[in-house]
Amino acid sequence: MVRLSMNELTTLRWSFDEDVRHYAAAGFESIAVWRQKLSDFGEQRASELLADNALAVSAVLWAGGFTGSDGRSHKESIEDALEAVQLTADLKAGSLVVYTGPRAGHTHNHAKRLFRVAIDELLPCAEDRGVTLALEPMHVGCASSWTFLTNLDETLELIRSFDSPHVKLVFDAYHFGHLPGIADRLPELSPWIALVQLGDAKQPPCGEQNRCRLGTGSLPLQAIMAALVNSGYAGDVDIELMGEDLENPDYAELLGHSKRVACELLASCR
Repeated sequence: MVRLSMNELTTLRWSFDEDVRHYAAAGFESIAVWRQKLSDFGEQRASELLADNALAVSAVLWAGGFTGSDGRSHKESIEDALEAVQLTADLKAGSLVVYTGPRAGHTHNHAKRLFRVAIDELLPCAEDRGVTLALEPMHVGCASSWTFLTNLDETLELIRSFDSPHVKLVFDAYHFGHLPGIADRLPELSPWIALVQLGDAKQPPCGEQNRCRLGTGSLPLQAIMAALVNSGYAGDVDIELMGEDLENPDYAELLGHSKRVACELLASCR
């Protein structure tokens, strides 16, 4: 059964406790946790608040930077990611979202080798704790600060190479929903997907990410959701909305609108 999740980046100005209370009140079943917000609030208090509000954790955001792009060494990035794996296990989250880091001056092949070494270090811990590492590729137009993975085929090939059910894919409709025939590809991708992120856009990403309110863009969200549900996807659908067009929204109203549109999309799949 698909669960509707809200991503804490959508309500960036709110604190962790505001997010939890408002998401639960709006009828969301799960939350994608941003590590910084949770750290500011306190992990133990956060676990209690989530339980009190009957809110599950769809994903923990994020681990990555394994190419040295953010000033940390390779070893430091892996150590941070191991802490994120443990946090994901503690929260009983569906997955830990992982970014490779950009090329950062490396050749593509060398950047990929650095990433493989990192996942090889993380995987025993993830498997032991029942954590899924969810690799997120991004549209080439806005990936430069986050990842060198910019297409689904290369990402899927990389995931398969680890030969583990604990390494899977984040499918973000904002980044790949514009591709011609994407709905036809989703039955093939569905078994590999750990998390679906739902956003809308009026044009393909270019530079800064700029999503719009669900249902007001040009992405084929109904076809995407139908393809996922009909191919057996039963995980979290995490709504992630941010960008210039959503700079100063009424968050409570945005939650209500997002929940309503997402429910309509799911209802159309039945």
